[in-house]
Formats: sequence, structure tokens, C-alpha cells
Amino acid sequence: MKSVGNTQKITAAMKMVAASRLKGAQTKMEKSRGIVEPMFRLLGDQPGVDVEKIMIVPLSSDKGLCGGINTTVVKYSKVISGTAEGSETSMTIIGEKARAQMSKIYADALKNVIVDISKVPLTFATASLVADAVLANGAQKHQIIYNRFQSVISFKPTVATVYSSEEYEKAAENGHNKFDEYEIEGPERSEFLLDLAEFKMGAVMYNALLENSTSELGSRMQSMENSTKNAKDMLGKLTLLYNRTRQASITTALIEIISGASALEG
Repeated sequence: MKSVGNTQKITAAMKMVAASRLKGAQTKMEKSRGIVEPMFRLLGDQPGVDVEKIMIVPLSSDKGLCGGINTTVVKYSKVISGTAEGSETSMTIIGEKARAQMSKIYADALKNVIVDISKVPLTFATASLVADAVLANGAQKHQIIYNRFQSVISFKPTVATVYSSEEYEKAAENGHNKFDEYEIEGPERSEFLLDLAEFKMGAVMYNALLENSTSELGSRMQSMENSTKNAKDMLGKLTLLYNRTRQASITTALIEIISGASALEG
């Protein structure tokens, strides 16, 4: 009973910690959406374009005890990898939990493993470094898989697609994005698209990391609340069982005493 009581205290404390961090993470995450959404409107979002080289980027947490959000990301990553037949597929894994489940299965396709991002507060500069590591592999299509935060109890598995500058240039020429609808002054078209593609990758990575981190906190809060309730119920059942057993032993002892006294009187 003592160990169950200690477990209840630990899970309750973990719930309070997650709840205290959730509001700040949610505010930061909502602001990041304002960076990435204009980039999708400008350069488009067409996940079904066929290319020769595809990079799959599953995002997971470094810590556990947060429900099934990491398992969901791994499942989606496996499905996307299986549907990319005919293309050269590589993978960059972000987060310890995805690494543990996928590094051996996709050892041949694995290019990078990035962990411990959550140990320091996430900034756009950190996300840009991660984006540079992903872009360095030269893939034409990058599919970032993460959990999009909707509410404390709801998270939507999401795939964000970012292409290389060459693919965006082809899309602009074919009228598949709105790049040519704007009068833009600056460097040449190809150089400007390269800058936009790199910035979009950084913005999408920043948003995806924040979305996934906020989803992790919400899921951990719910998981710890459920664990605390289960520990409370178990402690109640154990206490009841202990009291019944104690009462039964006391009753048995009283019966033996009374029976002995009656035998002596007789």
C-alpha cells in the first residue's frame, strides 16, 4: 500500500508539472502557426507529387509516459515509407522514442538521428539547425510527421510536406503555386526560391516541434491524471482488503479467547 501511495503522489506531481508548462507551450505553438501558414499559401501544399528522392522525418518525444502519441507517429511513418515505392527513401529520426522503435527496422535508410532537443527551450535557431541537417541529404521531398495539437485531449497526426527549390520552381512554372502572382524584387528567381524553400523548412520544423511538444504535455497530463485515479482506486481496494483481513484475524482471536474461557468455566 505504501508503494501504491508513493506512485499516486509521483503521478499527481507529474500531472501538475505538465499542466504548468502546457499554457506557455500552447501560446508559443499558436504563434508559430502564423509563420508557417503563409508559406504554404505562397508555395502550395501538394503531398502527392512524385519525385526520385524522399526524406521521411518522424518527430517523437525524448521521454515516455505521454500516452500513444509516439506510437502514432511511428505507425504513420511506416505507412508513408511503404507507399513510397519507386522512389529512393531516406529517413531522419527526431526524438528518442521513435529512434528506439525505428532505427533497427530502417537501418539502411537512416541518415540522421537527432535527440535531446527538448532539454533546452526550443528556438527558431535550433529548429533551423535541425532543418539544415535534414536538407543536407539532398532529397527533393521531405515529409515531416508529427502530432498537431487541437486540445488537451485531442491530437491530430499530421504530415507536412516541404519540397526542394527545384520542385517549387517546377510548380511555379506549371501554375501549381502562387509564387508568380507576386511582384518580388531581389535576387534571381532560382536563388530566391532556394531561400524560400530553406526558410519554409525551418518554419515548418519549428512549428512541428512546438506542436509535438505541446501535444506531448497534453497527453502526459491526461495519462498522469488517469494513472493517479487508477492508483487511488487500487489503494482503496488494498486498504479495504487489509481492513477485512485485519478484522477477520481479530474476530478469530476473540473467538479463540471466548472458547478457551468457556472451556475453563465448564
